[in-house]
Parts: sequence; structure tokens; C-alpha cells
Amino acid sequence: MEKHIVVIKGDGIGPEIVTEAMKVMTKTAEKFGHTFHFEEVDAGGCAIDKYGECLPQESLEKCLKADSVLLGAVGGPKWEQVDKNNRPEKALLRIRSAMGLYANLRPAKIFPHLSHSSPLKQEIVEKGIDFVIVRELIGGIYFGAHETVTQQGEKRATDLMAYSEQEIERIGRTAFETARKRGSRVISVDKANVLDCSRLWREVMHRLSSEYPDVAYSDMLVDNCAMQIVKDPSQFDVVVTENMFGDILSDEASMITGSIGMIPSSSLGESTNGMYEPIHGSAPDIAGMNLANPIGTILSGAMMLKYSFGMQQESQAIEDAVSKVLDEGFRTGDIMSEGCTRVSCSQMGDLIAARI
Repeated sequence: MEKHIVVIKGDGIGPEIVTEAMKVMTKTAEKFGHTFHFEEVDAGGCAIDKYGECLPQESLEKCLKADSVLLGAVGGPKWEQVDKNNRPEKALLRIRSAMGLYANLRPAKIFPHLSHSSPLKQEIVEKGIDFVIVRELIGGIYFGAHETVTQQGEKRATDLMAYSEQEIERIGRTAFETARKRGSRVISVDKANVLDCSRLWREVMHRLSSEYPDVAYSDMLVDNCAMQIVKDPSQFDVVVTENMFGDILSDEASMITGSIGMIPSSSLGESTNGMYEPIHGSAPDIAGMNLANPIGTILSGAMMLKYSFGMQQESQAIEDAVSKVLDEGFRTGDIMSEGCTRVSCSQMGDLIAARI
């Protein structure tokens, strides 16, 4: 196969970690007889610095034409004072919206080699951590109307959360179809005891669940879910929820696995040309120091091969290579432990590529 991949290296550690993912993907393509053409575009803070806007139209158009998009990270303190409509993070929202990427899949899976790194008690970890959060990505409060007004000398801010039945149904189907490929269990998370949006969410999900009698279905309030993730993560298989709840819960879920630097994610829509990125941020405090953990980005590349390109064997080869390197005791600083060998960001990429 021959594939055109748009690359957004972005800000902070983005260029470092994406470079290593490209290295591993190139090695994989060579081994399996494929050709990947990488095209870099600017988005985020670096685009603001160059062009005065977080997402140049040319960058967006290239994303829309690509077979898939690989993203590093955007944002940082440098751009905190930029106009709210031109913040680095707005670039991601606009790309997701333009590409129709309504479903974000974030796996929370602990590598056996890193079980000691989890902040949870070992007896909890030993029960297993292996679930996926399916987050609705282009609706809800992040995409609703935002307004700040001054009334009687006092500022008042409003953010609108809104969902339609169609938006809920399509993310629900993604969750049920994902569950069929895993443990056939879906837990829908909402705040139906307070929010109208959540009551509609629950109504649609219950209706949809009748179409999937082979998948066990249940509801859970978001505050209870936050507690259950740290109390007994083994109970979860597929968790589906709206945009803001998913944003928060997926970060919590990533930390119980031992390191936020290990977790990939995929953003998918009706077509296969999704966007893939690690779940962590730009980490400006270590940018340019060759210290970042590139594994989350490398595994994001593996997800791209699986979900956008249908390359199951190639994707598994990358996952196996990561596992081998961890088996051999190599670690970046964030996952370092006694008896292991500390390596840099680029060294970790070299080691994984060598084991493809």
C-alpha cells in the first residue's frame, strides 16, 4: 500500500515524539512492503508564531485530503494570552469538526512491565486494567455557544451544552461495535440526575442497546464512574460518554496505568481518515531536551495502521516491538525504575524501530 499521512508535530515535545513515531512507522512500512509519504503542516502555537493563526487554511485542507493525520501536541504557557478564538487548542477542535471526527477512542491498558508504576494498590492492579473510553468529540459544551457579558458591573459567563439524538446515537453505535470486538460490555456515563442533556443521552442509549442484545449494557453517573475507575478498573470494558466527561475520565484512566506518556488515542468519523495522537500535552518544561516518552505517539501510529489502513499485522508488529523493549528493561525517565536502563526519547525510538 501507498499512504499519504499529514503530520502535525506541533509545540513543546511534539516534534520530538512525532519524529520517533515516524521512524518506527517508516521501518514498519519497509518491512511489510508499504510506502508512507509524510507531509508536515503547521497547527497550534507554532502556527500562531509563523502565520498569526492557530490553523492556517492550507493546513486544514491538507488534513482533509490526507489518508490520515498524525499529531504530536499543541499549546503551552507561551500562548495563554492569545485571543480565545485563536488559542492553539482551537486548531484541534476545528480539525476534528472539519474532518467529522466525532469518536475518540482512548485505551487504558497497563503493560505488565509497568504494573508497579500504577498509583493504585497492587491487589487492584492485579485484577487487570484493560478498557476503552469512547468519547464523543465534536458536540457538547466544548462546541456550544460561549459568552461572557457584564451585567450590573459584574462579569457573567455562559457555556452551552447541547446534544441531538443523532449525535448521541452515532457515538453509541461506535461504543457497541467496539464492545463486540472486546468483552461485549458497555457502560454509558452521564449525569442524568441533574442534566437534560444526560437524560436525553440515557434515553437514546437505552433505545440503542436493544439493537445489541449480545452486549451487556448499564448506566453509571459520572461522579460514581470517577470513583469506580480507581476502586475497581477491572469492571470496565467499554465506557461511552459525552465530550467533557470523556475528557476528564480518560485522563484519570490514563494515570492509573502508570504513565500518561504510554497512552495513544484515535479520533474517528464516518470515513477512515482519522487523526491519531498521544493523550498527553506538550510538556514545555522538557521540550528540546530529548527526555520525552515517545511510546504513546508510537502506539498512536500503530492505531492508525489498524483502524485507518486495515493493517492488523503491521500494527501488532509495533505493539510487539514496544513490549520487547520494555521486557529488555529500557525506560524513559517518566517510567524509570530500579534495575532498568534509562534512555532518551530518540534512543527509545531507535530501540523500538530495531525490533520491528
